[in-house]
Amino acid sequence: MTVQTGMAWRKQAACRGMSTVIFYPDPEGPEEDISSAKAVCEQCPVRETCLEHALTNRERYGIWGGTTERERRRIIRQRRKSA
Repeated sequence: MTVQTGMAWRKQAACRGMSTVIFYPDPEGPEEDISSAKAVCEQCPVRETCLEHALTNRERYGIWGGTTERERRRIIRQRRKSA
């Protein structure tokens, strides 16, 4: 997969045109809310690019690239250890 620069990748995102509400579930809410957003991400052709965007920009809220904020923090910590 080629990582795209800029924000052009959003035009190819599976979530394009969907309500953003699904991607900002209550962290204390039911797991089904998070699962619904992640299910959309699983089918997305630009999932990796979306995740890299979230990691680079330290997105604090929402589901990005199929990950929660907590999962993204874990990825960042793992990358630091590997560097």
